[in-house]
Amino acid sequence: MKSQQKCIMIFALVCCFAILVALIFSAVDLWGEDEDGITEDNCSKNCRIVLVENIPEDVSYWDNSTAYLPLSMGLHSLLDLAFRSVEIVTPDWVLNSSDAEPGISKQGQYLFQRLQGLRARKINLKVASDHPDSSELKSLTAHGAEVHYVNMTVLTRGYIHSSFWVVDRKHVYFGSAGMDWRSLSKMKELGVIIYNCSCLAMDLHRIFALYWGLQYKDFLPSIWSKRLTAVYNKEKTLSLLFNNTKANVYLSSSPDAFCPRERTRDIDAIFRMIQDAQRFIYISVTDYLPLISKGRLRSDNFNMSRYWSRIDGMLREALILRGIKVRLLVSCWKHTHPFTFNFLWSLKSLCMDMPNCSLEVKFFSLKDQRNVTSQGVNRNKFMVTDSAVYIGNVDWVGNEFVYNAGAGLVISQAEGLEERNATVVEQVKVAFERDWHSRHTKSLQANKVPDCSKHGASPPLPPKALTDSQDGKQSANAPL
Repeated sequence: MKSQQKCIMIFALVCCFAILVALIFSAVDLWGEDEDGITEDNCSKNCRIVLVENIPEDVSYWDNSTAYLPLSMGLHSLLDLAFRSVEIVTPDWVLNSSDAEPGISKQGQYLFQRLQGLRARKINLKVASDHPDSSELKSLTAHGAEVHYVNMTVLTRGYIHSSFWVVDRKHVYFGSAGMDWRSLSKMKELGVIIYNCSCLAMDLHRIFALYWGLQYKDFLPSIWSKRLTAVYNKEKTLSLLFNNTKANVYLSSSPDAFCPRERTRDIDAIFRMIQDAQRFIYISVTDYLPLISKGRLRSDNFNMSRYWSRIDGMLREALILRGIKVRLLVSCWKHTHPFTFNFLWSLKSLCMDMPNCSLEVKFFSLKDQRNVTSQGVNRNKFMVTDSAVYIGNVDWVGNEFVYNAGAGLVISQAEGLEERNATVVEQVKVAFERDWHSRHTKSLQANKVPDCSKHGASPPLPPKALTDSQDGKQSANAPL
């Protein structure tokens, strides 16, 4: 009897040990040993931040409009400062494309050449990507870069949309632009470059390390390595100085499955900002579509989709219950989903005959009457309130948050500073208002659907778009 009990105990211990080993090896570990000795206690919190933009040549503003540092200059400044490592995550690698227009693509080609030359300077270039067939990544590998490929199709059925750089674990680029020649010429992009900020760089490096560690994985780990645990989040923000002005900062991430312990989800970061807004919420995104679908969202598969209420519901609450002024600036381009207008009309209709409800919607188009073939698009992905700014990597579409890998940067700064543009929050607000009042915007009209493939307007969407195809009754998931 005792012998039998002893065998059972040994078997149980062996099983426990096997489970423990499986859990340990299912976790994703950081490459490298120790984050270069950077800790919360010794990292730099006195940082310099610069707003960077790419403004296409065919975009014109009023003579007194504010202009910020060109994106290409900002990225080259990071390469000038690099002496040890450059870590990049981006949704695109088409800097040196043969399809690029002669002359216009020079900025992309020059940036690509500088990235190829990093190994000659004894600087490690590390790239996380979901494009295993990219000729540019193969070329970078031939020039000494290390590239880890993430099989997003298997892991989440999505894509990598994150766009950031970490240089020497102390400098950071974060924004909407990918490594695409058009992001340096034809696309309208916005982001920030942060110098000498190892506290923030340390945490952003952990998001990079998560992608880096997913190479060859065909499943997500049941537990993540402790080295991927977020250093800061919405409950424990990083207090620092941006240009000698106090700020509180943290990073968020999506989808949920890519959020290790303590990492704030993108959707929760957005919710917190909307909740904390006191007077206004200004949003500039390429696409706004509160739908989620198992496949690609198309106009012909509406009945395969369902209403994704997270952000839409937050805005309705801010408008109706709290009287917050909301402005939505959405891009009007060839891939604008036709149901976008239904949801925006739905939001706007909330404020009819309500004196304390203010929602304005405009569409931003880079097309010019003289150049209807323009490929440009406003790719901004940010929200600014009276005291904070959120710069993200994904558009405000249900599928983006659920399936795609993205990150967000939240910066909170107090109002009331005497010097105009003293904070990055104020600078982003000024950039939004400049775009909002530019000649490239058109207001949403209740009786017209903008034809975003060319100038003019098309007839309103048929009522069938918001009804159930089987019985003609209104779908429970459709907006009103």
